[in-house]
Amino acid sequence: MELFSSLTPVFIAIICVLIGIILKSNRKSSKKGKSETQNKSESHPWVDDDLRDNTDLHVEEEGQEEDADGDWQGLDENIAHVSFSAERYSEGEMIKRSKEFYELLNKRRSVRFISDEPVPREVINNVIKAAGTSPSGAHTEPWTFVVVEDPEVKHRIREIIEEEEEINYKKRMGDRWVNDLKRLRTNWIKEYLDTAPYLILIFKQVYGMLPNGQKKTHYYNEISVSIACGILLAALQNVGLVTVTSTPLNCGPRLRVLLQRPTNEKLLLLLPVGYPGKDATVPDLTRKPLDDIMVVM
Repeated sequence: MELFSSLTPVFIAIICVLIGIILKSNRKSSKKGKSETQNKSESHPWVDDDLRDNTDLHVEEEGQEEDADGDWQGLDENIAHVSFSAERYSEGEMIKRSKEFYELLNKRRSVRFISDEPVPREVINNVIKAAGTSPSGAHTEPWTFVVVEDPEVKHRIREIIEEEEEINYKKRMGDRWVNDLKRLRTNWIKEYLDTAPYLILIFKQVYGMLPNGQKKTHYYNEISVSIACGILLAALQNVGLVTVTSTPLNCGPRLRVLLQRPTNEKLLLLLPVGYPGKDATVPDLTRKPLDDIMVVM
């Protein structure tokens, strides 16, 4: 009994040391986990930072339940349905038209050398009206097309984008992405933002606002606006204008404020629009053949 009593302080000391070692090990693991998470976040900042709008949109994530505060209103159920018919072509005419349309769009290229030659405003109006015919979730039409022609505003947009893009190229994007872009000869200098007669900035409306102040759910808003952007690109090609699709990383919040857009809108795409410059060049790229992009079951 006396021997056990004399050893008790030793056992207690050993136990304390072991507890200390375990706690220290747990702290290191926790720090390592946080560091790995932070490094992972920093390695792909364009994903998180580009989507963050730095504003309280006061709206739940897409697909989740709406606010329970009663601020939301559903769509009108009372809508008339009318007869529909479409022009029908012969098989020969269908093949001819489909081939001609493909050949037209196959000439489309991303052009970074855009002339400052004026473009009729009516043309821009019409191509945006064409984009507005896009289908959308529950016909909510969750898009806003901001057309910028004022030289000062265009230059301010360029300043914001080049400031962020330089950081993107040097710190955020990583060596692999930057190296992949070298063959396209692109960098953070965006001269076309000044020279293009028009800049079209396409915003997705995360939710809508009704005249009575209630919010309206915009289902699949990003997919809907993306489809509209595709139609807009085809419409621009149809009238002989060029553009380059630009997703200004981490610029959305500042551009939204500059253009005085409400907090329910987020920038999805920017298109400089005009005629190609006289000395314009494009990379000599090829597109995948049909067998690589289509599967027939």
